[in-house]
Amino acid sequence: MHIVILGCGRAGSRLAQHISGQGHFVSVIDKDPNAFHLLGADFKGKTITGVGFDSNVLLEAGIEKADAFIAVSSGDNSNLVASKVAKDVFNVPQVIARIYDPRRAEIYKRMGIPTVAPVTWGVNRILDILFVEGKAAAEKHGALESELLELDVHIPAKLDGRKVSEFEISGEVKVVAIERSGEVFMPVEDTSFEKGDLAHVAVNRAHVDKLRETFFAS
Repeated sequence: MHIVILGCGRAGSRLAQHISGQGHFVSVIDKDPNAFHLLGADFKGKTITGVGFDSNVLLEAGIEKADAFIAVSSGDNSNLVASKVAKDVFNVPQVIARIYDPRRAEIYKRMGIPTVAPVTWGVNRILDILFVEGKAAAEKHGALESELLELDVHIPAKLDGRKVSEFEISGEVKVVAIERSGEVFMPVEDTSFEKGDLAHVAVNRAHVDKLRETFFAS
């Protein structure tokens, strides 16, 4: 695969190192040339200094033959515009973008662009989208390497008005975002479920049964 990555921060550099190490060709774009030191001396891909939604910069990165474009720069707007250019202008088959503001997720969704946010442990989630399409996202992070799944839960009517905090279990079940009437937001302590909500839930793989009991027990 030929993969173009926008952004050479911690996420971009880790993705580039991992994907390159798997034998794929990687081009990395960043407007700060000093950022490329994060790739390490043994990085075998290509680095391009410039703005990620500039067509000339993208062409230099080989966008016209790219199998995937991944936008993980520090700016949501830059990621959005660059992803749209990659998808609509250069017809890149797979486009993935990171966002910091979950409320913008619906915009990307309407454009057919998968998104990840810091709350979904983005690097591993992107790798799952790229290489394990169709599987639930298994995440490993931190010293404990605890496995997590991202699940979508349609909230049953009986939970209408109940607080999200009542159903979260520390270290086991966490509601990371709620989709309601076309808007996506991160719940706070006093957020209550409403009938028809779609909850995006992170759950420790070992406690999936507890998730079912939590949301669907009579």
